Amino acid sequence: MKQKFSTIFFLLLLLLAGSRVVAQNAPKPFDIEQPSLRVFLPAPELATGRAVVACPGGGYSHLAVDHEGYDWAPYFNKQGIALIVLKYRMPKGDRTLPISDAEAAMKIVRDSADVWNLNPNDIGIMGSSAGGHLASTIATHAKPELRPNFQILFYPVITMDKSYTHMGSHNNLLGQDASAELEAEYSNEKQVTKDTPRAFIVYSDDDKAVPPANGVNYYLALNKHKVPAVLHIYPSGGHGWGIRENFLYKNEMLNELTSWLNSFKVPHKDAIRVACIGNSITYGARIKNRNRDSYPAVLGRMMGGAYWVKNFGVSARTLLNKGDHPYMNEKAYQDALAFNPNIVVIKLGTNDSKSFNWKYKADFTKDLQTMVDAFKALPVQPKIYLCYPSKAYQTGDNINDDIISKEIIPMIRKVAKKNNLSVIDLHTAMDGMPQLFPDKIHPNEAGAEIMAKAVYQALKK
Repeated sequence: MKQKFSTIFFLLLLLLAGSRVVAQNAPKPFDIEQPSLRVFLPAPELATGRAVVACPGGGYSHLAVDHEGYDWAPYFNKQGIALIVLKYRMPKGDRTLPISDAEAAMKIVRDSADVWNLNPNDIGIMGSSAGGHLASTIATHAKPELRPNFQILFYPVITMDKSYTHMGSHNNLLGQDASAELEAEYSNEKQVTKDTPRAFIVYSDDDKAVPPANGVNYYLALNKHKVPAVLHIYPSGGHGWGIRENFLYKNEMLNELTSWLNSFKVPHKDAIRVACIGNSITYGARIKNRNRDSYPAVLGRMMGGAYWVKNFGVSARTLLNKGDHPYMNEKAYQDALAFNPNIVVIKLGTNDSKSFNWKYKADFTKDLQTMVDAFKALPVQPKIYLCYPSKAYQTGDNINDDIISKEIIPMIRKVAKKNNLSVIDLHTAMDGMPQLFPDKIHPNEAGAEIMAKAVYQALKK
């Protein structure tokens, strides 16, 4: 059956106003006064809800919109994936232009999810060469609501380190005399965090334009932060092959990409969002595979596909804003609010029991109320659960179970009653099980599963 394409053009909003850098002469002038999107939708009966925003390359001086953009539409559409090709503006002295265009594209695609039958939780970004630098910049720098869910990078420029970057891209984006600080900021291998989306990275070994070390170092950074990623380096092909037939390893590359795209699932667009707020116990410290065996990960499997459970735990954090490491100062807290969860599970207080933190105990209920109010104010108006901290098998000046049980839990109970919130008693659920706490504080995998069951039972009531 002949593939059907829908093509739609949208002008992008100018979102950012950035500082100026010296413009470089473009070898091939490419003037885009108004950036645009060209949208290729799959046949309705094939549509999976997944979409890819493509950023063609061209050294930040021009765009290879065909073999690194439009020509990819049949491949993606046959798999039920929408392709959205971005024509972004060249920097010409203002590096924020292409970046703001790409961020605007991500926003427009997510905002248009209902119109185009897309899943806003399954929007990836693809980039080739300098477009790969733009794509990886959005993946590492953008706010959570603009961050892609996955990234596909073909022979991407990743670094701005002069020793192995593509100098044309470097000079056109940052200027010949860019500072070391600016080069570091846009060396995306240095900007990876645990929140960077999974990646598919491809090079040819004989690429003389963009050394494969760009992608190797990016992969290593992703791997270090436990972000799922794959790296393929083919024996030959040079640079800039895109989806051209003359790339010797085209079929092999497409098969690898197809397998990778089929290797992960994302939450349904209407999934009920669950935010797990907490410290190292929520994060999954001391658990070998926390992405699989932390209590939020186990809870996600228990809740099933209708729910999207995200782990916003940060080790060593306190609820107290005068504590040594306040949770509300963390990026994870802002990310949790941006997640706009339908359900919030707050499990903090363990680190507050340390003597040097608990001297500020007069602020505990006030600070907990501040967090509750912040989540209450979200547009979705989530259901909030407060957890009594897990059992700690020690007392003293460090984490102290006597303070947890006799002082912190009554304060949590008070705030829950005032706000008519449900309570999950993890302290009782974890009592009498010292064998599940190897260091007396952090539950092992079996302990995390018991925690998950307790939370699951509360959420399913």
